[in-house]
Amino acid sequence: MANLRLGIIGLGNIGQHHASYLAAGKVAGADLAAAASSAPAKLEKFRPAAGFLTGEALIQSGLVDAVLIATPHYQHTTLGIQALERGLHVMVEKPISAHKADAERLIAAHQRRPDLVFAGMFQLRAEPRYLKIKSLLERGELGEVVRVSWIMTDWYRTEAYYASGGWRATWQGEGGGVLLNQCLHNLDAMHWLLGPPARVRAFCQLGRYHQIEVEDNVSAFLEYPNGATGVFVASTGEAPGSNRFEIAGTRGKVILENNQLHFTRNESDMLEFSRNAASGFAKPGNQVEQIPFENAENPHAILMQNFVDAIRQGAALIAPGAEGVHSVELANAMLYSSLQEATVPLPLDGKAYETRLNELIAGSNHKKRVVQISNEDFTQSFNR
Repeated sequence: MANLRLGIIGLGNIGQHHASYLAAGKVAGADLAAAASSAPAKLEKFRPAAGFLTGEALIQSGLVDAVLIATPHYQHTTLGIQALERGLHVMVEKPISAHKADAERLIAAHQRRPDLVFAGMFQLRAEPRYLKIKSLLERGELGEVVRVSWIMTDWYRTEAYYASGGWRATWQGEGGGVLLNQCLHNLDAMHWLLGPPARVRAFCQLGRYHQIEVEDNVSAFLEYPNGATGVFVASTGEAPGSNRFEIAGTRGKVILENNQLHFTRNESDMLEFSRNAASGFAKPGNQVEQIPFENAENPHAILMQNFVDAIRQGAALIAPGAEGVHSVELANAMLYSSLQEATVPLPLDGKAYETRLNELIAGSNHKKRVVQISNEDFTQSFNR
């Protein structure tokens, strides 16, 4: 079977990362056949792959069987729909769309072409630390989940970062800030592990730490259908930041922090113990277990290999594209809750949020500063 001809649309930081490992032959059964970027110099780096100045031109070229879309957020929807209508398999970088209504339009386009593979680049699903947490949950070792907390403030970004592109940190160009850009992988992992909350109340500060118009500091409160509660805290302005993920259940607690995973296992279910205990101050005994893991060497390449295998061999997708709506919905719901100063039930009314976002775009008078910055190794930010 001939190798799959892959095209990459967008050669920003993440697009170049994908192009580099594909050009180096790190994904079996696939070749980097074409790339699209508005910057000709970036295209030259990946010759002999064919170069195009627009994603539309690459899609219509006939030179590719599948595309990875790694452009600014709003283009994920339009280019994804065009590619599917052209008969191309599609993988979309996070987020799959800037807002839920657009995500649903993209998903609907795939439903019209179910013969094509549609995937999302949510690489935390391939990381052993999250796979081990998922296994604990699925085996029932935590019992019933009662609380979740993720303090994810280790996303520090400078003013230079936001000034590196005219689309960044604007309602019109990006559709949001830390929630939609940095935290989509965390929100995807939360939904993948725990399912959707029933309602959200969030407090999002717009431009708290930077000269931007979107949110860069967030505290959100979640309530799940079974009564479990949760907290999600995120920031791009806090240093030193934290990354502590904690899930508490009736049979124990798992904590992921400082690249270590610990499970405190109760000797008995805490609710049963409470009902049967003779002493008012007794509590279940427990033992702490360290769960070893090693970070995946290149989780993006794992997701890409899975995408190629799904096309060529029918392999099950690790991250089906349609599941990308869940993280978008959570990000939108948190921001919408803050903007409306109200608790928001899920499922989110995507059309109502789209209307509110369009109002923010229309009312924006933010003057964006854009400067050229040096190329940096941003891959150190992958292991979250």
